[in-house]
Amino acid sequence: MLSHATNYGLLKILAENPTLSQRGLAKQLGLSLGKVNFCLNALIRKGCIKVNNFRSSDNKRAYSYLLTPEGMEEKARVTVEFLQFKVAEYERLRMEIAVLEYEAHNQQGAVQ
Repeated sequence: MLSHATNYGLLKILAENPTLSQRGLAKQLGLSLGKVNFCLNALIRKGCIKVNNFRSSDNKRAYSYLLTPEGMEEKARVTVEFLQFKVAEYERLRMEIAVLEYEAHNQQGAVQ
């Protein structure tokens, strides 16, 4: 199971730069190369990305990862899910900050 951040990040980066290497993806996402490989294979199995090899390239290991129509739909879906996740996280943090501010204010009053 891919996390919201990993799934969103992979699809977003690949949509913008389909020729980025797995090593480049790993660096941008802050993940291990093995994790990126595992996630890409999961997206390939789901039909979200298609892999092309640059046969004319001197670097025979050069690939491009193209989003399929299903991949574009998945990207739209995970973007909405990731946004909802981040908004909920923001709301939790906002509430936590409000509680801390209240506690800090009350503790200041008790000290004076």
